[in-house]
Amino acid sequence: MQTDSDLFRRLPAAVYTTDAAGRIVSCNPAAVTLWGARPRAGDDGFPGGWAVRRADGAALPDGRFPSAGTIVAGQGVELVAERADGARLALLAHAVPTLDADGAVTGAVTMLVDITPQRDAERWLRWLAAIVESADDAILSKDVAGTITSWNRGAERLFGYGAGEAVGRPVAMLVPDDRLDEETIILNRLRLGERVEHFETARRHRDGRLIDVSLSVSPIAAADGSLAGASQVARDITARRRAEERQRLLLNEMNHRVKNLLVLAGGVVALSARSATTVQDLASDVRERLGALARAQDLTLPKAPGLTTAIESSTSLHALIATIVSPFDVRFGDGEGRVVVTGPDVPVAAGGPLTSLALLIHEFATNAAKYGALSTPAGVVDIACFDEGATFVLVWTERGGPEVRRDGDTPGEGFGSLLARATVRGQLDGEISRTWRPEGLVIRLSVSRQRLAG
Repeated sequence: MQTDSDLFRRLPAAVYTTDAAGRIVSCNPAAVTLWGARPRAGDDGFPGGWAVRRADGAALPDGRFPSAGTIVAGQGVELVAERADGARLALLAHAVPTLDADGAVTGAVTMLVDITPQRDAERWLRWLAAIVESADDAILSKDVAGTITSWNRGAERLFGYGAGEAVGRPVAMLVPDDRLDEETIILNRLRLGERVEHFETARRHRDGRLIDVSLSVSPIAAADGSLAGASQVARDITARRRAEERQRLLLNEMNHRVKNLLVLAGGVVALSARSATTVQDLASDVRERLGALARAQDLTLPKAPGLTTAIESSTSLHALIATIVSPFDVRFGDGEGRVVVTGPDVPVAAGGPLTSLALLIHEFATNAAKYGALSTPAGVVDIACFDEGATFVLVWTERGGPEVRRDGDTPGEGFGSLLARATVRGQLDGEISRTWRPEGLVIRLSVSRQRLAG
């Protein structure tokens, strides 16, 4: 049978006894291991040069051991101890007073439990929680049933729900109806122990709009290794998607415009050849028209900040039209042009409005030269301008070109038409429509006067 002294020595926790004055009487091997030194009988402080305080920073009386006079029996007091080597320990001290036959306190039995790993883990968890809470990305967790269990401020900003509104609700409230199967697929992958990295999809904001996001999902394991839930990081990639879309549009535009310029170069040569009588005349006409085309092309490109041309600093719609169509405006024998502009003029601000209109008129003229009225010797274009208060209207009417074989509005759109529509709505706050009449194409363009003025 084990005696009390055997149990005292075999206890895994540090245990020591003190007399009524707080001087050490005995200790077990676990206490010697914890202290790193064996105390001498009669010591009234921790051995090895320890500095010990309460967890709240309060000093122990005279720096002595916690005893029956400083610790209420049955209650634990947390201590912070710093050893001579600088290591810090978190200790939980439990003291029980020893009594004589008359009930007087003769000392105390104190047990010290090293809780440093637990406190370190708690600090680490608080650190992680602070990182999660302050992250720009939306970070949330959910259980295996798909119920939201945590929700950071990034999730509040991205999805519009407060933590109190989101926690306890199904994560499916964020998923568009046509993507509900994604949650099942993700959950099945998590059950296999896989992570989902940078999965690009869409999620629904509280106000109903869809947000482009990149999801990273990781499994959360229970104590037995089974799947307890998942953590999910959602990053808003709306701006990146828009930038990619703009880049694709610009690349397509560049390809489209380069091809058009090559076609136009051939068209300019053909136009010049109709009126030239000598090789020198032909060369001169081609050179002049290609120069005008280059000037028109320059107007359709954005300029670097601080760099302007004369036409950018002071121009009007009529002047802009004249510059753009000059390569195609082959004069008749009586000196009249093939492109006639009528109606009121309007100022056009440098920058966005100027380049947007130049791009549109260039597109109109290009198509007219390739397929419409300006592709035949007798074809003409009438450009009528109308001031309708807050809106300025331009009507482009082609006559004398090849016969148009389809009536009404166009049933489909090529890239040029899509580009024109995006430019009108996005840059000029207007509308554009096309009607193919047998005698020629009619384009109606309406734009905001406020946008034209910049």
